[in-house]
Amino acid sequence: MANDWKERLGVVFSTNPDFEYENEQEETQETLPPQQQKLRVSLDKRNRKGKAVTLITGFVGTEDDLKSLGKMLKTKCGVGGSAKEGEILIQGDFREQVMKLLQQEGYKPKRSGG
Repeated sequence: MANDWKERLGVVFSTNPDFEYENEQEETQETLPPQQQKLRVSLDKRNRKGKAVTLITGFVGTEDDLKSLGKMLKTKCGVGGSAKEGEILIQGDFREQVMKLLQQEGYKPKRSGG
């Protein structure tokens, strides 16, 4: 007889006999094609100890697609950064280079702020 206590981790006890446990699964969002993306490229210095970062916002799609676009931009610019929650952060001021790279990939980026 297998002990299934590990399968019940995270389940709160319920006295409701009709209780159905739902696994938390975030809805997967369809990634829009590059032409339909409304990306904004800006320079951000807030809350970064005076360091400037290039911020790309407005990405609509899956986290994996966001990360792959972020990885491509970081690699081409030769710097670090991150990609999460619909934003790509590139360390340093690479607005012009990022705009050109996004256009080459079929996106229609707009400059905003900074």
